[in-house]
Amino acid sequence: MLQTLAVSDSVELAVLERSGFVESRHAGAAIVLAPDGSTLGEFGNTSALVLPRSSLKPMQAIASVTAGAELDGERLGVATASHSGTRRHTETVRAILDASRLTPDALACPAALPSDRDTYMEMLADGFGQPAAIFHNCSGKHAAMLAACVASGWPTEGYLEPTHPLQLHVRDVVERLTGEKIAALAIDGCGAPVPAITLSGLARGIHRIGASSEKSPFALHRVAGQLVRTVREHPWTIAGPGRADTLLVERLGLFAKGGAEGVMVAVAPDGTSVALKTLDGSSRVAPAVAVHLLTQAGALDSTAAAAAIKALRLGVSGGGKVVGEIRPTVSLG
Repeated sequence: MLQTLAVSDSVELAVLERSGFVESRHAGAAIVLAPDGSTLGEFGNTSALVLPRSSLKPMQAIASVTAGAELDGERLGVATASHSGTRRHTETVRAILDASRLTPDALACPAALPSDRDTYMEMLADGFGQPAAIFHNCSGKHAAMLAACVASGWPTEGYLEPTHPLQLHVRDVVERLTGEKIAALAIDGCGAPVPAITLSGLARGIHRIGASSEKSPFALHRVAGQLVRTVREHPWTIAGPGRADTLLVERLGLFAKGGAEGVMVAVAPDGTSVALKTLDGSSRVAPAVAVHLLTQAGALDSTAAAAAIKALRLGVSGGGKVVGEIRPTVSLG
């Protein structure tokens, strides 16, 4: 059976400290790449397979556009998002579908409620609180996939099947960006195929996206460069108010994309890149560890990075007061 890194393959990435007592430890693996793509540091077994989950969305968005989906600006940002379901997000998803003469009924992701509390409370006040596919955090990705199908003349029915032409194209794009063959396919929470690739391969893929130019002679890299610029110009699209990815884009200029089960990728403005996976699948430490490693690599201002980590609200409460913190412990030095 294929599997991700083992306990023996992992290193400590972060701890939770309460009143001076280390209460919990988060282990996993991480890799940091320099702007030129060379390896600055590896922690744990980065050759182990991982399921990138939503950290794969930048590659899936690029695949949708190179398959014909006409997306730019906020629509392109939402195509790579794990959004919180705000009205702005869902209106953008509807716009993608409308442009392809599709309705939200075409979305094959599960029905969900907005994770944005204010949006959900507004829905309840309006007398509507039922789950719908358009509120699913992956609906932008699905709308982009459907737009690609319409543009390429592929059937929209069954667009999530691994043998569908769209998913075969996604597979090709992932293999080209990561530089490795996909070891296996699993089914993501939204129903789309998610490939098993190495953590180092994931790092190479996100680094190539971050280093791409909109002036490249190759469409794949032109779209990648456009995607990175778009997310940095519209940070709200990739997640939502107060969410980690949006916060890191806004405060540090990162191109950041978290995934379920503790996966995280990020590219600093200078091209320094990081990919990591927590062994226990916890996502609470992943953004802070990514920022910590990029700062140690000299890619981020330490004061701004410390403020961004603080904004992630990793304080530990006790009796209504902050009595400790979650803090990264892995060291690049």
